[in-house]
Amino acid sequence: MNEPAQRCEEQIIRLFHKNRRRNPPKEGWKMDLQNEKCVMVIDENLPLGIIANTAAIMGITLGKQMPEVVGADVYDKTGNGHLGIIEFPVPILKGNVDVIKAIREKLYEPEFSELTVVDFSDLAQGCKTYDEFMEKMKGVSETELNYFGIAICGAKKKVNKLTGSMALLR
Repeated sequence: MNEPAQRCEEQIIRLFHKNRRRNPPKEGWKMDLQNEKCVMVIDENLPLGIIANTAAIMGITLGKQMPEVVGADVYDKTGNGHLGIIEFPVPILKGNVDVIKAIREKLYEPEFSELTVVDFSDLAQGCKTYDEFMEKMKGVSETELNYFGIAICGAKKKVNKLTGSMALLR
């Protein structure tokens, strides 16, 4: 396959596998906390530093994918500014490699295509640069990835169907 065709195929595959909202929210949109939810599931067996890193990376990516959920900057009594934070809670749930892998596989099903999904794997954590990550991802199948964590946002019923019985990571 020639290089332009290969790039085109890779782009189509990326778009096909991208699980994000199909219609971006309109300005002023607020997440409907009665009907929508965000959670993170992180492997409880990881070292504390890797758990924190996994949550941070997935949170930053969610903020990029869903900028409308980050609140306005705030000011304290003395007038010092503080950047806006997410406007609702994001519970972090206890998982393990097998549980996270099973959830990730279900998220590829059409029933869950409207959910916003961020995953973080051993491959990603082991890379020093994003270019290295992109290059290495081309050489592995999804079944070879070991997920450290997964973040899911969207319809509360669908998120709960996947994670509703899971305990908080404490």
